[in-house]
Amino acid sequence: MVMESGRSRPPWDDYFMEIASLVATRSTCIRRNVGAVIVRNKRILATGYNGAPRGTPHCTDIGCLRDKLKVRSGERHELCRGTHAEQNAIIQAAASSTSIEDGILYSTHHPCSLCTKMLINAGIKRVYFREGYPDDLAKELAAEAGMELIKLV
Repeated sequence: MVMESGRSRPPWDDYFMEIASLVATRSTCIRRNVGAVIVRNKRILATGYNGAPRGTPHCTDIGCLRDKLKVRSGERHELCRGTHAEQNAIIQAAASSTSIEDGILYSTHHPCSLCTKMLINAGIKRVYFREGYPDDLAKELAAEAGMELIKLV
């Protein structure tokens, strides 16, 4: 799309995904930098990135527990110091008393099954993502709940 001034404007989905990519730059995870943005009516409600809980050492400072334990990606989510980007976005919305029901999530990566369950219960209806994630249960849960998963390229 080109405006009268001649400059291009990105489509809304690309715009919000680029913001999610910028949010991911705050990540303190050694394995994967993930950013998430929750939007409703083209308004940003909350953002989140993956990293250690507030007040605790970051994995970038002390190393990755999952690497030390040789845990494969997509398995044993509880064996991680970090909180996922989607979880942090939900927490940020809750901390500011912002409802995210009927919202859309833009995430740099496909949500895991834990995050998918949280997103379903929070009322998120659609998820846009760029990168995949090895968690078939997440896809099954989303399909059962009628939550759309859309990969943006």
